[in-house]
Order: sequence, then structure tokens, then C-alpha cells
Amino acid sequence: MQHDKIVVGLDIGTTKICALVGRKNEFGKLEILGMGKAVSEGVVRGIVSNIDKTVDAIKKAIRQAEEQSGINIGVVNVGIAGQHIKSLQHNGSITRASQDSEITQDDVNRLTNDMYRLVTPPGSEIIHVMPQDYKVDYEEGIMDPVGMSGVRLEGNFHIITAQSTAINNINKCVTKAGLEIDNLILEPLASSMSVLSEEEKEAGVALIDIGGGTTDLAIFKDGIIRHAAVLPFGGNIVTSDIKQGCLVMQNQAEQLKVKFGKAIAEEASEYEIVSIPGLRDRAPKEISLKNLAYIIEARMEEIIELVYAEIQRTGHGDKLAAGIVLTGGGSQLQNLVQLTEYVTGLDTRIGYPNEHLGKSKIEAVKSPMYATTVGLVLSGYRSLDERQNRNSYEEEVYRAAPEVRPVASQPIAPATPPAPAEPKKPSGAGKFFQDIISRTKGLLINDFDDQQY
Repeated sequence: MQHDKIVVGLDIGTTKICALVGRKNEFGKLEILGMGKAVSEGVVRGIVSNIDKTVDAIKKAIRQAEEQSGINIGVVNVGIAGQHIKSLQHNGSITRASQDSEITQDDVNRLTNDMYRLVTPPGSEIIHVMPQDYKVDYEEGIMDPVGMSGVRLEGNFHIITAQSTAINNINKCVTKAGLEIDNLILEPLASSMSVLSEEEKEAGVALIDIGGGTTDLAIFKDGIIRHAAVLPFGGNIVTSDIKQGCLVMQNQAEQLKVKFGKAIAEEASEYEIVSIPGLRDRAPKEISLKNLAYIIEARMEEIIELVYAEIQRTGHGDKLAAGIVLTGGGSQLQNLVQLTEYVTGLDTRIGYPNEHLGKSKIEAVKSPMYATTVGLVLSGYRSLDERQNRNSYEEEVYRAAPEVRPVASQPIAPATPPAPAEPKKPSGAGKFFQDIISRTKGLLINDFDDQQY
């Protein structure tokens, strides 16, 4: 574990911009050192619409997190969402030089990296490539092909694309705020890391993250993500409905939703009335909680039906043994679990990012509202572990291999290998052959590096 590393997650949301500073403790749990939050006024439905306002909000959130944690923040892990997110399946393959040699991690990495070179629609680019399973020659359903023998290595991949302009705007905002992006992560993937268990992912589960401007969906089965989507509806549209239906101000509508809102109208009393202060020199306005619940129920039922239709479209509607997990700020509506179960017929629970959190003075971070931000920090640690494992693997391969390797089966030589001990200088004919070997060895290795697959 990366005990000495500190990771920062930055969630650029529609309603809030949140920064979390985290560190792994000795038990592998995430300890939150600091949190910063600012109102997001430059983001609409997950997409940056005003650079300056977004930069100011990022700076404010980062400054609060720095003051609370006592750490200068320079690198962050950022989430991305929006209706432009697309999900697709693709198959790729490579042909290896020899059947006798074992498939190495380099072969798997080469196959995965080939997926990033796929031709995408104009204006979009690939942000995630996630393997589903592999096929070695004619043997299918292989989850880890490393160590097997075969000539043809194939893989099924889940590929997620995003609009290039949306990515560039996020990069621009983070850079203008004086920060550097380490990883750009799809927000439903980040949320799944903080609220879903491995058992749920194995059994089959749909994660629904209801944010302010978007509702994110991620479907898992057999421990692998099978589908991801972002719908352009969230908690803000419920607030807008209350504003129009009750003829109140935007901030009053938000308070009504948070404090008194129910997702099932039958659970609200007909006799409960809330008094809202009127505008200048006007009498207070009285709002029936029953009418308020009718407004909320109509919109939330529509959102859940849209999400469920997306689940059914992927063919996983009857494969989710673990049902649905709701998270995000919008999941805190009263009776939303019951409404979701009624609409979908699937078991539902609220996802809290508590499982991976250790002791912390910041209790607010345990709310579903911060599931994405906690997941961004966890995702940053996973990336650190993967880099460390990859570097360790490359060093181990280099140390274990002989000095002169067969061209057909050797891994690509490191760019800057350590200088070998100076050999004894041969004389006569020995020096002649030594010169030939020294020249041709580098030539053979370079030829192997330049091969195209």
C-alpha cells in the first residue's frame, strides 16, 4: 500500500465542486485529511459552460482543502460526466511471434494499448479501456491470459468515450487553477469504487448516482463493468419543478426539497403546511407537503424509468442479483428506495462511502453526496498501485533475463539499462568477433522494437 502517498480527488459537479485530500492508514483504510467545497456556477449538466466561474470555484475548494489538511496541492484526480459519455464494446487481437513462449503482461498491455488507437467519431476520444475477457487461440472465457501459451491473443473490451471539447475544458479549468491532472476518471466508475462491494459486482448490480445535473449509471456483472451511461437529468430538475409548481424562489425550492420532500406522495400528510416567507411587502406563502410530494414523485419516477429503460436496453434487467444501489446527493430524498423498488422491481439500497473510510474528523464525507469524490481518491491509489506493480514487473523481467536474449521471445529492452561491468579486453581474433557481436546485438534489438503488429 502507498502509506506515504497523499492523493487528492476533485469532483467538478453541477451543484458543487469538492476537493478531498486522503491518505491510506496502516490498515489500508482511507483517512480524509481535508475537504474543500464551493458552489459550482459554471457547470451545466456535468459540462463546463463558464471557464472563469469554474476556475474560481476550483481555487476556493482547493484552498479550503489545503488549509484543513496543511498540505500544498499540486496534482489531482478529476471526474468527468455529461450526456456526451458513450459506452461501446469492441474486440481486438494481436499475433505473437512464437507459440512456445508464454504470454506476458507486455502482450496484454500491447493489446490494451491498441484499443486506444481505435477510430472514434469526430470530436470524441477514448478515456477508458476495460478488458472483459480474453481468448487464446481458440480457447474462450479466459480472465487472465498471462502465463499461457498461444499465438493469437484476443480480448473483448469495454470502451468509454467522451467529447474532446468537454475534456479540453476540464483540462483548461484545472490548469488555470494552478493544478495538474493525474487521472481523468468517469464519475460513475469512481462512485462504484466507494460504495459497491466485490460481492455485489460479482452477483450483478446497477449503480445509480443521482447528482445535481446528471444521473450516472454503471452496471456490473461477474466483477466486471458491463455498461456505463450518463443521463442529463438530476436533482436540479426536481428543484426547478418545485419552483414552477409552487411559485417560489430557486433557493426556497431547494430547501423545500431537502427538508420536507418525499418521493412517494402517499407518505405525505394532507394536513401539513409549510409557510414560506413572501417577497417584499407580501404575505407568507403556504405550501402543502402533499402537493410538494406529488411534484417530486412525478419527476423522480420519470428519472428512474429512464434509467431502468437503459438497464433493460443492455439486456441486464434480469441479471442483477444484487439489485440497485442509489448514491449521490439526490439519493437522500425520503422514500426514494421504496419508489425505486416499486418502479423496477429490484432490491434497492442507499450506497454510503463508509466501507473504505477509516477514522476521520470530517464526518460529512460519509454522506452519499461525496461518494464520487471519495471514489476519485480511491481511484488515484489504484493507479499508484498499478504503476508500482508495472515498474516492479519490468525490473524483475530485466534482472531475470540474460544479457543477450533471443529476438523472437524477449521483451523490449528498457530504455536506459544499467551499465554492465567492464569486461576484460580481448586480443587478436577475440577482439574481432567481440566487435561484431557488440554491433549486431543492438541492431537486432532495434529491429525487434520496430516491428509492427
